[in-house]
Amino acid sequence: MDTVLRSRSKTVTIGAERPFCIIGERINPTGRKKFAEELRGGDLSTVTLDALAQAQAGADMVDVNAGIPLVDEPELLKSMLRAVQDAVDLPICIDSSVIEALEAGLSVYEGRALVNSVTAEDERLEEILPLVAKYDAAVIGLANDETGIPETPEKRLECARKIVGVANDHGIATEDVIIDPLAMTVGAATDAVTITLATISLIRDELGVNMCLGASNVSFGLPQRHALNAGFLPMAMAAGLTGAIMSTAEVCVQAVRASDLLLGHDPWGGSWIAAHRARQAAQQEAAASP
Repeated sequence: MDTVLRSRSKTVTIGAERPFCIIGERINPTGRKKFAEELRGGDLSTVTLDALAQAQAGADMVDVNAGIPLVDEPELLKSMLRAVQDAVDLPICIDSSVIEALEAGLSVYEGRALVNSVTAEDERLEEILPLVAKYDAAVIGLANDETGIPETPEKRLECARKIVGVANDHGIATEDVIIDPLAMTVGAATDAVTITLATISLIRDELGVNMCLGASNVSFGLPQRHALNAGFLPMAMAAGLTGAIMSTAEVCVQAVRASDLLLGHDPWGGSWIAAHRARQAAQQEAAASP
C-alpha cells in the first residue's frame, strides 16, 4: 500500500515497491546548542540552509522539529515550517510531542504532511489522531505504549496493530499510518538491531504498512556513526523498511540508493545512473571554473 504526501507542488509516494523515502533529520535543535540559541532569537537562517543542503544531498522529505525548552513552540514551529516551504519544495514531516504545536504546524502547512508521531498509549491516540484526520495528514506510529519500549518484536507488532486499528476508527486509512518499529543503539544492547530487523519483517508480513524509523539511533554513542548507519539501512530495507528519518551524509544516501537498485526499486538503474551523470557534470563544471 502507498502513502502519498505533498508539498505545495511536489508529491512523494512511499511504498514497498517504490524507492526508499529519505527524510532529512537535520532541522532539529536537539544536541545543537548554537542552532537552538539562533531559534530562540528568531534567527531562521540555519533552517533555510539545512533545508537547502538536505534537498541537494538527495532528501525526499525533511523533518522539522522546534523542541526547545521554554519557547513558544507552536509559533516557532509555524515560522520554521514557513521558512522550509519557502526554501525547498519537499513534503515535510512535522515533528513535535506538543499537541498545540502540531495543530499550529498543520494549520500553516501547504500540502499533505506527515505527523511525527503517536504512540500506542490511549491518551496520545485520542489526542493526536483527531488532528491527523482533521488535516488529512498521514502519521508515524511508534511501536511502544504505556509500558515503554517493548523488548520483543511480537510486542512491538501488537502496539503497531493497535495504532492502525484506532487510526481506522478515526477515519484514517491504513495506508496513512506509517509504523516506526523502533531503532535503538547497538552500543547499549548487542541485539538491538536484530530485534528491529525482526520487527520490520513481522510488521511487513502481518500488517503490510509502510515503516519509517530514526536510522541514526542505531549508532548513538559509537564512533564512525555514518558508516554504521550506512550498514544498517540496506539490511532494514531488505527486511521491509520503506523510509527513514536519517542523515543525508553522502555515504548514507549512496547506501540507500544502491539498495534501491539492488532490491529492484530502481528499474534498470535509471536513477542511479542519472545521479552518477549529474555528479560527473558538477565535477566537470567545478574543474572548468577559474
